Amino acid sequence: MAVPAQLKAVQHHLRTAQEHENRDPVVAYYCRLYAMQTGMKLDSKTPECRKFLVKLMDQLESMKMELSDNDSITQEVVGNAHIENYALKMFLYADNEDRGGRFHKNMIKSFYTASLLLDVLSVFGELSDENIQHRKYARWKAAYIHNCLKNGETPEAGPTGMDLDQEADGDEGFSGHAFSQGGSFRASSEDAGGAAAPGIGFTAGSESGPSGPPSNFGNVHVPPGAHAPANTPADAVKPVPTPRTTAHAADLPTGQQQGDVRLSAEDFTKAQKYCKYAGSALQYEDVPTAVHNLQKALQLLTTGKE
Repeated sequence: MAVPAQLKAVQHHLRTAQEHENRDPVVAYYCRLYAMQTGMKLDSKTPECRKFLVKLMDQLESMKMELSDNDSITQEVVGNAHIENYALKMFLYADNEDRGGRFHKNMIKSFYTASLLLDVLSVFGELSDENIQHRKYARWKAAYIHNCLKNGETPEAGPTGMDLDQEADGDEGFSGHAFSQGGSFRASSEDAGGAAAPGIGFTAGSESGPSGPPSNFGNVHVPPGAHAPANTPADAVKPVPTPRTTAHAADLPTGQQQGDVRLSAEDFTKAQKYCKYAGSALQYEDVPTAVHNLQKALQLLTTGKE
């Protein structure tokens, strides 16, 4: 069913959902949930939009039943970690390709898809400042490199010279054409110029990115442990840790007492985030990062301060 013109803003999120239908149903589910929530705000009254959104709701209900034994669907904290790790993995892959001067369509699509998945994180609440910066940078980079290659120019590698304030203008021209069905710049496995972008199903080429993720991207900071190695093959992606019982910030009373320290719901949310990063780091045997984040969580829970 075609996306109504009034809901054009979510068409790429829905396409990302379709691409991940089999590869990662959790990603597909939350992309559709974001599209439904955003679509309701955009236009839920005109007949064509209402019909489209009702069908999307039915699809979400069906997926929720099929994935009822998946902690990433039943527990928001786990789902949040899953989408965030997936998005940052794609971001880091694209950034490593960019810094290595390997400009190709898979890398551009990885940047852009990462920005879409960072949009999706808003279904769990407000985005962190770090993820807002990641999203802004990824979308700007995708538009910039796409336009350079389209015009026969050589892009400038890395964040040097990037003006993030221009993101809106760059994205408008890019998202409307770059990956539309049948568009002239749609990525495919046959014309990929470098390594496969993780998670989007492209065939790997002969090149591979640098062995580890960069520590920063100019003013864009990646939280320690919140990523997988940038050159991990898509099929080797390890699952996000999925604890059987997870406390939600919403379930915790504001100002809960912990010894002589009064902890707020926000404190518990931050502590959960540090523990999540530690778990992610352990998935890839990054002990120093895991210890660092666990220490930050312990510091917060015992003192009420970061």
